[in-house]
Amino acid sequence: MSDRRYPDAVADEFPVPPTEFTDREERTVEIRPYEGTDEEYESLVEMYDAFDPADRAQGIPPGGEKRIREWLDAILADDCLNVIAWCGDDVAGHATLVPDGDAYELAIFVHQEYQRAGIGTHLIRGLLGHGQSESIRKVWLTVERWNRAAVSLYKKIGFETSDAESFELEMGLRLNPDADEEGDADEEGDADESEGDGGTA
Repeated sequence: MSDRRYPDAVADEFPVPPTEFTDREERTVEIRPYEGTDEEYESLVEMYDAFDPADRAQGIPPGGEKRIREWLDAILADDCLNVIAWCGDDVAGHATLVPDGDAYELAIFVHQEYQRAGIGTHLIRGLLGHGQSESIRKVWLTVERWNRAAVSLYKKIGFETSDAESFELEMGLRLNPDADEEGDADEEGDADESEGDGGTA
């Protein structure tokens, strides 16, 4: 078990996708859960194949179509949660929650053509709303400490720093109450049904 820390307070409710908004470039963007269709999969491969290598962190997304497909096969598995930001028929971004022990690791990617337009904020909030609706309790992520914009965004959403000893910050968020807290509030007992696991930034 990890000794990572999470906030005591449960996060506010996040919007459950599908959701739609207009980004800062006046483009209509829809956040939708990944449903496993061939069209979605191939659109993700296309987005990642055109991903700027300068935007990679910790070796992901990988380069080359074969490695991209292998990586996607792992993070699109049934025990993971995924949401996609669609701008028309194009994938503007993708976010995932991957099981890791008693929690889920979060990773988010926005294609370079769609960055700095507010899409990342809606994408991460949509993913967390999807996670809340699926009774996921704890989420963590890592981010380079120099990436102040990302750190600021995560803090604004409710993530708290749990480990800051390396060049990366580890941040955690409590999405739903823990099982032992639910004994006191039977009306929230549904969250007991789904155990979190986790991993991928």
